Amino acid sequence: MNTRKKGNIAEDMACDYLTNKGYTIIDRNFYTKFGEIDIIAYKDDVFHFVEVKSGSGFEPIYNITPAKLKRIIKSAQYYMKLNRIDPAFCIDAVIVKDEVEHLVNISF
Repeated sequence: MNTRKKGNIAEDMACDYLTNKGYTIIDRNFYTKFGEIDIIAYKDDVFHFVEVKSGSGFEPIYNITPAKLKRIIKSAQYYMKLNRIDPAFCIDAVIVKDEVEHLVNISF
C-alpha cells in the first residue's frame, strides 16, 4: 500500500474519531501555497485545524516539526482570510497508531 493511501486511511479514521466526539468536519485536504491542512473541524464555537500523523515503529507526533507547525498556522490564517472569518481557533494533531489519540492545541 502506498504512502498516500495509508494517509487517506488515517485521515478517514481521524474524521470518524472527531465526528464521534461531536466535531463537525468542515473541510479536508485544504491546500495553500504554504502547505496542506488535513482536516478542518468545528466544535463549541472553535475551529480546529488538524494535522493527522500515523505510523508504526516510531512516534508520529515527532513528524510535526516547528517548521511544519509554522506552515499549518500560515495555512489556517489563509483559510480564515479567504473565508472572511475571525473565529477562535487552535491547531490540533490526531495520531493514528494502534488507537487514535487527539491532541488539542499543540501550538502555544
